[in-house]
Amino acid sequence: MRQPVKRHPGDNTPVTALGAVDTLPLVSTSFTPPAASPSSLSARAAWAMLLALACGFALSQAFRTLAAIMGPSLASELHLSTQQLGLWAATFHFSFGVMQLAMGVSLDLLGVRRTILLALPMAVAGALLCSQADSYALLMLGQALIGTGCAPAFLVCTVFIGQHFSAQRFTAVSGLVMSISNLGVLATATPLAWLIEVSSWRWSFGVLAGCSALAWGAIWWLVREPGGGARQAHAGGQRPSPLAALRGLLGLFALPHTLGLVAFGAVAYAGFITLRGLWLGPLLIERHGFSLVASGNVALAMTLAGMASPAIFGRLDPGGARRIRWMLTFAAIAALLIGTMGLARSAWADVLLAIAYGLLSGYGILQYGYVRDAYPVAIRGRALSLFTMAMFLGIALMQWVSGLAASLAHRAGLEPFSAALLAMSALLLTGAFLFWRLPRSPLAA
Repeated sequence: MRQPVKRHPGDNTPVTALGAVDTLPLVSTSFTPPAASPSSLSARAAWAMLLALACGFALSQAFRTLAAIMGPSLASELHLSTQQLGLWAATFHFSFGVMQLAMGVSLDLLGVRRTILLALPMAVAGALLCSQADSYALLMLGQALIGTGCAPAFLVCTVFIGQHFSAQRFTAVSGLVMSISNLGVLATATPLAWLIEVSSWRWSFGVLAGCSALAWGAIWWLVREPGGGARQAHAGGQRPSPLAALRGLLGLFALPHTLGLVAFGAVAYAGFITLRGLWLGPLLIERHGFSLVASGNVALAMTLAGMASPAIFGRLDPGGARRIRWMLTFAAIAALLIGTMGLARSAWADVLLAIAYGLLSGYGILQYGYVRDAYPVAIRGRALSLFTMAMFLGIALMQWVSGLAASLAHRAGLEPFSAALLAMSALLLTGAFLFWRLPRSPLAA
């Protein structure tokens, strides 16, 4: 017998407005909704474990953004085209994104600790392979291994927050962890540029492999989960098969507001990562003649701005319809900043616009609050999982499309960087437009 949809206090939304919510199979994938009952961990222990997990996420962020500084040296030694460089950078995000479903099922079966401890050694192996690569094929294989090994780094933090912190603190703590993880982005600015200048890009991969091994050790030492960590929240105590989990994710598209969320999620974070992680260094070096360390200093300033931004937006989240207006407004401003960088040829303009984009980049954290409000508790886990897959596959898409645009720029008489940045701006506007025009959840209004 079908149970009626439970309403939150004060929620007068008709059941029909949710479409077929109560007919979707109740299969969790990658996220546990924030716990309704207090965590069995002390606050001090929970924060210590979360910080250890955030170390793994910070390494993931470092691997995600090293192409902007490493790209010119790597392309020069291995004779890579602009399109090949973009595809190499996108491979991390593609492998990271497609593994989200498998990592979600692993979290159900094994819990947070064992999932990250089993995956992270692949990132170490991939980094070591890249450090020894003498061909594009080996470089791509190493990058795919790194993306796979880092795949649960973000998920384990969010699941842990959901399990051990209150629902009211979910967005704020998530924003703080995102800010902490940007220490990895910080490391791929001036420090990485200096390391490449005094040694080589190969040593950079070796250092990141060593840091990843240290992060694995910190997680092994500090993170403990009550009851072994495997989740028991499935109907009848049964855990989902990968096929059932995939059906659960695809079933979300029966809800009219899912497509708009996926479109927005695919571009919001992708803009920051693609600019900071792929194009900023080559643009400053080749367009304006900056040295590698000078371009690293600009990346450092942009990263410092980006580190504060998620925590600020997380605390200022206005909720409801006002949050949606903020999301759309800041996405439009982000597209304008990127587009202006594409058209401007001033070094100072490019530097200031990049830093301004870093300050703005935290608006993407508002999406987590929207997802929480847009879906009933029974399917919120799948919604967050689908959103995360969209976010990281969107980064792969934006890096590949911008690389393709740069390689074809000469046919339209454009500078490669102008074509790449204008393509990014167009993708940001497209995602925001679809989110604006497609149906949105009445629960989040």
